[in-house]
Amino acid sequence: MSSAASTKRVAIIGGGILGVSTAVHLLREGASVILLTERGLASEASGRSLSWLNSAGERATPYHRLRVAGVDRYRTLFASDPKREWLQFGGGLMWNAAGQAGVTEARHAYEKSIGYDSKLLAPEEIAAATSGIDSSAVPDNAIFNPGEGWVSLPDLIDFLMEEFHARGGELVLNAGKASVMVEGGRTTGVETASGGTYPADAVLVACGAATPTVVEPLGVHIPNGSPVSMLVVTKQVQHEVTAVMNTPRAALRPNPGGTFALDHDWYEEHITEHADGSFTIPDEVVQELADEASRLIAGNPELKPASWKMGYKPIPGDGEPVLGELGQVPGCFVAFTHSGATLGLIAGELLAGEILTGKKHPMLATFRPARFS
Repeated sequence: MSSAASTKRVAIIGGGILGVSTAVHLLREGASVILLTERGLASEASGRSLSWLNSAGERATPYHRLRVAGVDRYRTLFASDPKREWLQFGGGLMWNAAGQAGVTEARHAYEKSIGYDSKLLAPEEIAAATSGIDSSAVPDNAIFNPGEGWVSLPDLIDFLMEEFHARGGELVLNAGKASVMVEGGRTTGVETASGGTYPADAVLVACGAATPTVVEPLGVHIPNGSPVSMLVVTKQVQHEVTAVMNTPRAALRPNPGGTFALDHDWYEEHITEHADGSFTIPDEVVQELADEASRLIAGNPELKPASWKMGYKPIPGDGEPVLGELGQVPGCFVAFTHSGATLGLIAGELLAGEILTGKKHPMLATFRPARFS
C-alpha cells in the first residue's frame, strides 16, 4: 500500500464479523480505524449465526467463487492452530424430507459438476463418513461435504479484536444509532444520535439487517429481505458429532464447551417482535427444536436449551451479497450479506483493499450496490 493510502482514517459502523474483519485488515495496512457499535460486539446477527462455512448447493458462479475463497481463508486460520475449539472442519451433512431422494441426487450431481467435494450416501454409509449421527433419521439418502466447517463468530471476533487493539484501533461501544456524514457529495465521517461526530476519509456501513436503513437517507436503496431468526445454544452434552447438519426440521453444529448450536426456519411464525425491538418465542417451541435436533444425534441425548437469541437475519432482497462503494456517495462502502460467516474474512480483506487503494477487486464486480440503481 502507498503511504497516502495507509494513512487514511476509516470509520466502521457495525461490530459484527464483517466490520471487525475489515477493521483488522485495514489496520494491518497501516490505516487509522475507528469502529462504532450500536451496543456491544457481536450483539446482532454475528452473535446468533449457525456459521456454517460452505458453498454447497447451486448458486451463481461469482458467488460460489467468493464463498470458496472465504472458506480458504478460514482454512489458513485453522492451519495456524487446529486445536482452536471455535473453528473446526468436520464436514457438512444434509438430507431432504422423505420422498425427495431425486432432489438430493440432483444437488449432489451439480456439486460434482463444479468440483465441489460431495459424497452421496445411503443411511448405512453415513457412519463411515462422519461420527455421532443417528442414521435412522435419514429417510432416503444424504450428502456429505468433507471440506466444510463451522466457526463460532463471537469467539472469532474476540480473537480478531485482540489484534485490533494491539494495532491501535479505536473502539466505541454502545454508540447508539449512527449515520453517515456527507459534505460536498462525499463522505466525511460518522455521527451518532447522541451528537458524537467522528471525521473520516471513508466509512464502511456493516450493521447487518440495518444496513439498508442506514444508507437510505443518502438516497441509496438496497432491497432488504431479512427475516426474523433464532439461534439456540444447548446445555453441555456428551456427543461425537463433528459435522454441521442441515436437515428438514433442524440444523445444528458442535459449539465450544461441548454444547450445540441449533437453528431452522419452521418456527419463524412463532416469534413475536415487540414495540421496543425485543423478541419472544414460547419456551415449548424452543424445546421442540431441541427435540428435533436430538433425533439426529446417535443415542438421541436429551438436549436442553441454555440460551436463545432472536433478531433479523441479514439477507439482501435479491439474495446476493452487497459489497463495495456507493456510487452516489464516494467514500461510503457497504457490506450486507446472508453469508457473513463464510465471507467474513475474505470480504474484510477485499473491502479493505478497495477502501485503501480505490481499485475495485474483480471478485466483487457483481455484488456492488450500484446494481439496484
